[in-house]
Amino acid sequence: MAKLKIKNNWDLDTLFKSLDDPKIQENLEIVKSESYKFINKWKDRDDYLKDPTILIEALDEYEKWNAKFGTDGNAGYYYYLNHSLNQNDPEIKAKLNKTTDFATKIQNDIQFFEIKLSKVSKDQQKKFLRSKELAPYKHFLEKLFEHAKHILSESEEKIMNLKSTTSYSAWIRMVSGLYAKEEREVFTEEKTKELKNFSDILGLISSKDKQVRDSAANAFNDILSSHLDVAENEINSVLQDKKTNDEIRGFTRPDQARHLADDVETKIVDSLVKVVSKNFRITQDYYNLKADLFGVDRLEYHERNVEYGGLDKKYEYGHAVDLTYKVFDHLDKDFGKIFKRFIENGQVDAYPKKGKVSGAFAIYHLITQPVFVLLNHTNQLNDVRTLAHEFGHAINDELIRKAQHSLNFGTPTSTAEVASTFMEDFVMQELMDQADDEYKLSLMMSKLDQDISTIFRQIAFYNFETDLHKQFRELGYLSKEQIGSLFQNHMKSYMGKAVKQSPGSENWWTYVSHFRRFFYVYSYASGLLISKSLQSEVKKDKKFMVKVKKFLSAGLSDSPKNIFMNMGIDISKNDFWEKGIGEVENLFDETKKLARKLKKI
Repeated sequence: MAKLKIKNNWDLDTLFKSLDDPKIQENLEIVKSESYKFINKWKDRDDYLKDPTILIEALDEYEKWNAKFGTDGNAGYYYYLNHSLNQNDPEIKAKLNKTTDFATKIQNDIQFFEIKLSKVSKDQQKKFLRSKELAPYKHFLEKLFEHAKHILSESEEKIMNLKSTTSYSAWIRMVSGLYAKEEREVFTEEKTKELKNFSDILGLISSKDKQVRDSAANAFNDILSSHLDVAENEINSVLQDKKTNDEIRGFTRPDQARHLADDVETKIVDSLVKVVSKNFRITQDYYNLKADLFGVDRLEYHERNVEYGGLDKKYEYGHAVDLTYKVFDHLDKDFGKIFKRFIENGQVDAYPKKGKVSGAFAIYHLITQPVFVLLNHTNQLNDVRTLAHEFGHAINDELIRKAQHSLNFGTPTSTAEVASTFMEDFVMQELMDQADDEYKLSLMMSKLDQDISTIFRQIAFYNFETDLHKQFRELGYLSKEQIGSLFQNHMKSYMGKAVKQSPGSENWWTYVSHFRRFFYVYSYASGLLISKSLQSEVKKDKKFMVKVKKFLSAGLSDSPKNIFMNMGIDISKNDFWEKGIGEVENLFDETKKLARKLKKI
C-alpha cells in the first residue's frame, strides 16, 4: 500500500487565497445576482403551484441555485472555516457577521418558494407526489408538505430568521469564544508545568497519569467556573428563544421540532430513549468493573474515560492515518480512495492550537464545495477513533455527492452517526484483532468506554435536556445551581455509585455545544446501535457492503425508516434497539471473562 503524502493543515486556496481576496466580493455579487434571478422569475407567479410541468422547471432551477450558489456561496463557507481555526480574530468575526447578514437577507427573500409550495392544497400535494416528472424531488416535497403546518407566513419567517442571530447564534458564539481563548498552567506528561489552551486541557483530562489528569480537571473546572454566570444567561436565553419558536410554530414538545427536522417518527426516538434508559444497569455494572480494575472504591467524575491497562502508547498522527487508511481500503476501495484524497489535498486540519475550535468535525456546505475535516489530534487512542469517526462522515458526504442532487445532499440527524460509528468500530476491531490478551483487555475496556459514552451517556444527556426544557418552561428561569443539580442527577442515573459526582462536574453542561443544538444527542445512540447491525452483516458476508454503500449514498432521498426497511432493518421495533444493546452487553460479558482469566478481578 502506497505511503500517503500527509498535509496537516487545511488548504483553503481552493476557495480563496486570503481574507482580502477581491474574488470574495465577486463571489458574493454572483450569489446575489443568481439568487435574485430566481426570485424575480418566480416570486409573483403561482402557475408552478398547479402544474407539475412548470413545477419541475422551477425545482430544477432551485436545485441548481442550491448546488452552486446558496445564500452565501464560497464566501460564507470560507469565513466560517477561518473562524473555526481562529475564533477570536475580530477581522474574521466581522467578515463572518457581514456575510451572515448578507445570507439572511437572501434567505428571507427566497424562502417564499418553499413556503408557498408547502402550502398547496392536500389534493394538489397528492397530484405532485404521484407525478413521474417530479419523482426526483418526491421526498423533498413530502418533507415540505409535512413541515407545512409549522411554517409561518413569509413575513413572519423573515422575522424569525432575523432574530435568530441575536437571540441564538451570537450567544453561542460568545460562550464558545470565551472558552477558546482560555489558557491555564497544568502538569504535563513530561512532569513539567506548561501553559495549555482549552483543547489541550480537555485532552489531558483523560491522561493515565493521575497528577496530569487531576491538574487538567482542576484547570478545566476553573475555566468553566470563571464563565459560569455568562453560561447561565446564555443557556436561559437560548432556552427562551426555543420556547418562543416552539409556541409560534405550534410544537407541543420541545423535541418535536428535532424529530420533524430529522425525518424520524417521535415514537421511534421515544422507544430508543426508553430502551437505553431501562438498561442503565449495564453502565453502572461497567463502572463497578472499572473501579475494581483500577483498585479503587469509586472513580472521580473526570476519570470515567481514563484508559485501562497498557494503552499509554502514543498514536502519532501519521501512524493513525496509515492504520485508518488500511482499514478503510480493506472495507471498500472507494473508501480508501476518498480517505487518501482528503489527506493529500489539505482537507484535514490535524492539530490543536490557540483559538481553534475544540473537538472535531467533518463539514460540508454546498454540494459543489469540498468537505473539510477538523481534528485536534493529541496522540491518544481516542484521537485514532476520532479520525475514523470524522472520516466516516466525510465518506458518507462524498458518496451522497456522487449519487444525489443538491436538495438531497445531507443526512438527517437520526442516522448521521451511522457512517461515523461504522468506520470507527472497524478501526477498533483491527486493533483488537492484532492484540495479545493483556492488550486486548485494555482495548475492550476502551471500546466499552466509547460505546457507553456514545449510547448511554448521550441518552442521559437527552433525558437531561428533556428535563431542562421542561423545568425552564415551568419556572421561567433556571439558576446555574438548578441546572447543575439537574445535570448531576442525570449523570448519576447512568454512572451509578461507582463514579463520584466530583466538585465542579455539575458545571460540565456549560461546554457541551450539542445542548444548544437541541436534542441532537440521541443521534449518537441511534447511529451506533444501527451501525452495529450493519457491522454484523458485513462480518458475516462482505458482499453486504453493497447495501451499506447504498445506504451511505441515499442522503435525504427517503426517510431513514424507509431506507433501512428496504435493507431489511426495521428501526421502529422496540426489539431492534434491544438487540443493539445486547451487542454492548455481550462485549461487556466477554471483557469480564477475560479480566477473570487474567486474574485482574
